Amino acid sequence: MNIIITSSILLAPVLLLGAVTAAEIDLSKLPPPSKQKGVTYAKDIQPVLKANCFRCHGDEKAKAALRLDSLEAALKGSKEGKVIVPGKSEKSLLVIAVAQLDPEKSMPPKPRGGHRGRPGGGPGGPPPGGPGPGPKSEPLTAEQVGLVRAWIDQGAK
Repeated sequence: MNIIITSSILLAPVLLLGAVTAAEIDLSKLPPPSKQKGVTYAKDIQPVLKANCFRCHGDEKAKAALRLDSLEAALKGSKEGKVIVPGKSEKSLLVIAVAQLDPEKSMPPKPRGGHRGRPGGGPGGPPPGGPGPGPKSEPLTAEQVGLVRAWIDQGAK
């Protein structure tokens, strides 16, 4: 059974993801939650977010006022609202973004068109994954998305 939710309903708070379109998000494409029990932010999630998200959503920079560098900040959400719904990973904007279900709202952002081989697709553009020095942020693996889902489904503690 495929579950399809219109992004205008699911992604009502714009968050850091940009303008909401009428494009549909097929939740059946979400990786399943990990079967790991006792998933916590400090032990399991923070290392994943640190490696992939802190460059744009950490203490030095917080795009859309979203910080993911502490449990409290992640639960607070962005300037547009909460991005985590404890107990409901499939309704959490963070999961939709890191699962890369919609190319326009994926986190880290997918490279835009333009000149191949150039950061950001053209001269002077930011590197894929976000601006700033340092290595490019890579999308989370299906296993990492599943771990984030398990953490949220287990209450986001």
